[in-house]
Amino acid sequence: MLSKIKDTLKNITKKKLEQEGTKYIMFGGKGGVGKTTMSAATGIYCADQGLKTVIVSTDPAHSLRDSFEQEFGHEPTKVKEVDNLYVVEIDPQKAMEEYKEKLKKQLDENPMLGGLLEEQMEMAALSPGTDESAAFDVFLKYIDNNDFDVVIFDTAPTGHTLRFLGLPELMDKYMTKMIKFKKQISGMMKMMKKLMPFSGGDEDIDYDKVLKELEEMKRKITRAREILADPNRTSFRLVVIPEEMSILESERAMKALEKYNIPIDAVIVNQVIPEDVECDFCRSRRKLQMGRLKMIEEKFGDKVIAHVPLLKTEAKGVETLREIAKILYGDKENNS
Repeated sequence: MLSKIKDTLKNITKKKLEQEGTKYIMFGGKGGVGKTTMSAATGIYCADQGLKTVIVSTDPAHSLRDSFEQEFGHEPTKVKEVDNLYVVEIDPQKAMEEYKEKLKKQLDENPMLGGLLEEQMEMAALSPGTDESAAFDVFLKYIDNNDFDVVIFDTAPTGHTLRFLGLPELMDKYMTKMIKFKKQISGMMKMMKKLMPFSGGDEDIDYDKVLKELEEMKRKITRAREILADPNRTSFRLVVIPEEMSILESERAMKALEKYNIPIDAVIVNQVIPEDVECDFCRSRRKLQMGRLKMIEEKFGDKVIAHVPLLKTEAKGVETLREIAKILYGDKENNS
């Protein structure tokens, strides 16, 4: 069964024009619905179109290594059997060390901010949002970076993902306050230096440099918000299974994503029991699923909806994932 999603994805993932920049595709939904499988299959599809693609796992419980039957790490690693395809599995501990190192550098350059930054470091170590912060840090790394044509995010379960997608707004507000505070401190220190011309020396703080770094970070965050809200650059795809809890959670997620102006272009229904099943149990389950499919159409009818059948085998290995990609997007020659 070829899906309507094929044409939508073709428009998003066709060979990018120079002025359009990198494309971003995010897969989200309840835990255990098949986000990693759809991310991996989509990565293979994009790579097979000649697009240099990276799949970034923002879920601390990484599964891409199981899907591709290969180990991955914090930096892009090529998938062995697929040209143009790379995978990143964010290491939260390494990301935290990098984050603390950045804060330590700020602390060394800004002794007057010592108390504030030390408190920030303690919060970072204890924060339940560390994984989301690490994921966003990686996202910023790929903004306006021409290393890849397509970046696919295999996200954590819904709650984590919504916190991750709320970070740009939160960080934008934080950086605005920091810049304002830094400007006040900079002005005050310059005034004191004029009054006390012999003060300072080698221990002088270059507030202009620090301010420039903060403003550059704010620019990146603002740019990230723009890209996340741009339907020509970013699409978010909800993965659901035909069960009420998954459908209702995805509906809530869709409403939350609308608040962040993040475009949802597709709903993928996974694990649909095929029509030609023979056992009584399977037929009963399929009948229940048919009711849930109507529910999905009512709630997400204006989105592109794709159905992926329940597989007889595990969704792992490049060949199986490529078959799933064909179900979603059609054969390569049909999309050229």
